[in-house]
Amino acid sequence: MLQEINDDNFEKLVNKSDKPVLVDFWAPWCAPCRSLSILLEEIFSEYQNKAFFFKLNVDNNPKNSSKHGIRSIPTMIFFKNGEKKDVHIGIASKEEIRKKLDALIIQ
Repeated sequence: MLQEINDDNFEKLVNKSDKPVLVDFWAPWCAPCRSLSILLEEIFSEYQNKAFFFKLNVDNNPKNSSKHGIRSIPTMIFFKNGEKKDVHIGIASKEEIRKKLDALIIQ
């Protein structure tokens, strides 16, 4: 299961991570967000030793949603060493997500 993060622990968990991080910006009322969440849960098991997966509820965490320019959800942001490396807005296929994660892991 993906760990839910918030504005208070975002920096500690994302910016100071020693592994690549995928943050799923979502909201409970968003149907595409729920679909993406199912995909991410499936991919998580493959990458749990190589990357961290987090969910940030945009309704409850306006600070980081605003800081990262979230205007549409679902939005996935891929971080490495605390730097934003890639952004994907909307639903993505498992293959697209894997490709983005693999690119960060091999860097």
